[in-house]
Amino acid sequence: MNYSIIRYILCRVLEFQAIFLALPCLVAVIYRERQGWAYAAVLAGCLLLGFLGKLKKPGSNVFYAREGFVAVSASWIVLSLTGALPLFFSGEFPSYTDALFETISGLTTTGASILDSVEALSKCNLFWRSFTHWIGGMGVLVLILAVLPLAGGYNMHLMRAESPGPTVGKLVPRVRHTARILYEMYIFLTLVQVALLLVTGMSPFEALTLSFGTAGTGGFGVLNDSIASYSVASQAIITVFMILFGINFNVYYLVWCKKPGQALRHEEMRYYLGIIFGAILLITINVRDGFSSLLEAAHHVAFQVASVITTTGYSTADFNQWPEFSKFVLVLLMFCGACAGSTGGGIKVSRVVIMMKLVKNELSHLIHPKRVRQVHFEQHVVGKDVLRSISVFFIAYILIYGASALLISLDNLDFTTNFTAVAATLNNIGPGLGQVGPASNFAVYSQPAKYVLMFDMLAGRLELFPLLLLFTPATWKKR
Repeated sequence: MNYSIIRYILCRVLEFQAIFLALPCLVAVIYRERQGWAYAAVLAGCLLLGFLGKLKKPGSNVFYAREGFVAVSASWIVLSLTGALPLFFSGEFPSYTDALFETISGLTTTGASILDSVEALSKCNLFWRSFTHWIGGMGVLVLILAVLPLAGGYNMHLMRAESPGPTVGKLVPRVRHTARILYEMYIFLTLVQVALLLVTGMSPFEALTLSFGTAGTGGFGVLNDSIASYSVASQAIITVFMILFGINFNVYYLVWCKKPGQALRHEEMRYYLGIIFGAILLITINVRDGFSSLLEAAHHVAFQVASVITTTGYSTADFNQWPEFSKFVLVLLMFCGACAGSTGGGIKVSRVVIMMKLVKNELSHLIHPKRVRQVHFEQHVVGKDVLRSISVFFIAYILIYGASALLISLDNLDFTTNFTAVAATLNNIGPGLGQVGPASNFAVYSQPAKYVLMFDMLAGRLELFPLLLLFTPATWKKR
């Protein structure tokens, strides 16, 4: 284990955290809020620790997958621990545990909250909550790779550990250029959404914070009713951009390279859009009697379907009050999630499709044992190593899900609340059903249960294995 390079990466992360914290400091100055001192103090502490930690240069810049996974997991933990400090020091959160829950929920783009009233928060705290979504959406280490050359050809291990999906590839030969292209597209889409929301009459602060939440598919709002108070035009724009940020960014790269034909043939995107339109149709038919018109029902259903499948977590209606069929469809979307290579969470459409094709092949094999059939996805044969990793992912996912639901059931809440609370955190969605529905929050859980759900949020964002490796003894042994 190359501990020196991990230390160096963590120090870089602390320096970037200081840069991130400068923005809510600026917001506090603009709105003349005293809570800004908390951000300034933590900013100074991060800069000092980062500087002191880098005084001793790494003994070697060489690192492999093990160091990459550990560095990414440790980086997210460090960002969470330091990012929670200004929220706690501001005095607007009852405990550090609650501040940490809110920060991890923000960074992992989950959007689950313990607050009864977000409107009671200062502007700088509201900004920081939403900005953590944008930071975590594309990935912190991806941003660092885009700006700084860390470790030559070995930095692919960092991108592979942080990027969502069964496989991670490079858009261009150099990893640093790939990271830069991803962030350029991410920033461009965010700015376009901000501009469109401003046109609808939204204030600059609201347009920026809601765009952060949409881009990172996070879901923290600045009003207690999430998005319900905004105009139909604003809601429609957010609906479209939630869907856009749930698409694999490789599709946008193909469009940028003037290859629209290849972009339209992207198999995962077509399944993703098909699932969305199918769910909208089914739920609209089921809930149409609860709205004044079919068009109004379709509008709210489209928003909610886009919010759930992209794991954003915004809401315009309390879907906890919808018929059981509609709620069940939404729960299925929670598990499905968005596309690989997007900012969305969940299992990912690509994994679901590949597993369905694998089941189909197995059924065909039972009928024709001598026929050799391969799983194809995106016009390529899916290798055995990818099939194995997907199968292991599902096994680990089920085990973590079951263990988490069992542990939080010690709080003696109802089954629906516990089941969907784990679904909402492990899939990085935000609201669940029951007592953690869109009109409620996660304050009903005890502190031990909140730590279980915090683990689920981190595990879900890092796709399980980077975080699980921290608890594997072999990870820390010498080669």
